[in-house]
This record gives sequence, C-alpha cells and structure tokens, in this order.
Amino acid sequence: MANCRRVGVAIDFSPCSKKALSWAIDNLPHAGDHLILVVVRPEGNYEEGEMQLWETTGSPLIPLSEFSTPHLMKKYGFNPDPETLDIVSTASRQKEIIVVMKVFWGDAREKICEAIDKVPLDCLVIGNRGLGKLKRAIMGSVSNFVVNNATCPVTVVKSHD
Repeated sequence: MANCRRVGVAIDFSPCSKKALSWAIDNLPHAGDHLILVVVRPEGNYEEGEMQLWETTGSPLIPLSEFSTPHLMKKYGFNPDPETLDIVSTASRQKEIIVVMKVFWGDAREKICEAIDKVPLDCLVIGNRGLGKLKRAIMGSVSNFVVNNATCPVTVVKSHD
C-alpha cells in the first residue's frame, strides 16, 4: 500500500473539467491509488456552522459514497452533477481506485495550490477553460497560475470546445 499515489483533479463540473477528469482517469491511476477531486466553491455567506469550520482548511476528505448522496452534500452547499458522478463511480469500480472529494472555499488559484500541499497530492490534472486572450489578461488563468506555483507535477488538459 506504500506506493499508492494521490492523483488530484481540479474540477468545477464544467465540460472542460470533465474532460480533464476523464483524461486523468484514463492515463494516471493504478489499482489502490486515490483519485482526489479538488473542488473550489466561491466564498459566500454560508449559514451552516460546519462550513465556517472548514473555511480555512477545506472540508474533510469526502468518500464517493457520501458525495453521491444529495442530502449529504447539502452541507457543502452544492451537488455534483450526475455525469461527473457516473465517471468517478465507474472508474472506482473498474480501476479499483479510491475516489474522494475535498471542497475548499475561496480563490480557485490559491486553494488548488493549497490542496496540493495539504492533501498532499503527488500530481494534479486541471482543465484550461480556453479563455480568450483579453479575458485571460484581465482575470488571469487559473491553470497558468497553478502550473507556475504548484509544488507537484501539473498536467493541463486543453479543451477544444
């Protein structure tokens, strides 16, 4: 078990991040590895006390059985979409990997880099949204920031939508 790896995938449930997730599953994990979905939610006023507890550290690692259950996901303030759940459930069975999710709140660039160190991750896969040059200049690219600041290997899966 000592050589099991922690493969991270930054996911926001967009078509682009699903493509990155599929690529990661096809190319990276071996039986026994952990596939960790890193989700960053915007900061906001969350009523639930649990979220305030996790705001600085991120949520605990959420097992697949729990993030597949809508009423259990309510406390995190969102539900993963059925397509993403289907992709990871199938991968979990077929590749014999352990799939977990970790939710952070705040700026995606900072929180993804934080996840790399805190989980910690052996590698990370992220989609690029394919913002136009102007938008990228104004907003800065999340994938670009992560590639330049991450402490582990990062694979950017380009989206051709």
